[in-house]
Amino acid sequence: MSAQHGIVVQVQGLTKRYGAITAVDDVSFAVRRGEVFGLLGPNGAGKTTTIECIEGLRQPDAGSIRVLGLSPLEDGYELRQRMGVQLQTAALPPRIKVGEALDLFSAFYRKKVDWRLLLEQMGLAERRGSYLAKLSGGQRQRVFIALALLNDPELVFLDELTTGLDPQARRAMWDLVRDMRSGGKTVFLTTHFMEEAERLCDRVAIMDHGKIVALDTPGNLIASLQAEHRIVFSLEQGSCEEALAQIPGVIRVERLGDRVIVYGQKEGLLGSVVSVLEAQGVTVSDLRTEQPNLEDVFLALTGREMRE
Repeated sequence: MSAQHGIVVQVQGLTKRYGAITAVDDVSFAVRRGEVFGLLGPNGAGKTTTIECIEGLRQPDAGSIRVLGLSPLEDGYELRQRMGVQLQTAALPPRIKVGEALDLFSAFYRKKVDWRLLLEQMGLAERRGSYLAKLSGGQRQRVFIALALLNDPELVFLDELTTGLDPQARRAMWDLVRDMRSGGKTVFLTTHFMEEAERLCDRVAIMDHGKIVALDTPGNLIASLQAEHRIVFSLEQGSCEEALAQIPGVIRVERLGDRVIVYGQKEGLLGSVVSVLEAQGVTVSDLRTEQPNLEDVFLALTGREMRE
């Protein structure tokens, strides 16, 4: 299906090897127009190799790729006019000024936006005359995103967008991604932060050892897990595990020091737990519920937790 019919990235049987190592192993998926598509997995899963093949930066050993209806290798120049790329590792000369970099890169495109307005949108207008080396990590990341948006691209690739950023800068990046989607752009995001994917992505593909092990909306992936809900609280004195274990729907109860975890699946589990705690006359603190998430999905599919 072509880009005109709603598919902007079509990958079929993509394989890439480095010597004896198969980094990407017969991967197939499609990205729809106007969505935020996440490619998730730990470092070394094959995400960056996959995205670099799609961008035309690496040549696959097997398979086919179409981006906006074009071939990344044969139509590279035309594609670069229509897509934006923020690489996982990007660099500019430290003594170049923010405005100089944007002015320079703007000259590479037929179609372009006013980079001064782009700086304002990125909250960097006051940094126009600053050297890149003088910017914070979050500010530098926004400069590279601005460079990726200079040509008003239809499709934007963001590779490990928030790695190394503090929580405040990370949330600012999330807002930028939402703004891109609201503006009609298709965003292809790679990340190993599960909360990031859960909050931003319309659909996610989970990748491990070079293979796609699951692909769906975050909500559907979590629901398919049929995972236990967890109720967690601290109990300094007394014991209530035996009584909690008798509640209908409770699967098991764990205690680690003063921390108690109740696992179960029945509707109304929280109310039942609170009632039992009150009947037992115990005092608890820091009571909260924990819902299944994408990290639970990954653990169930691969047998290990996400790792950085």
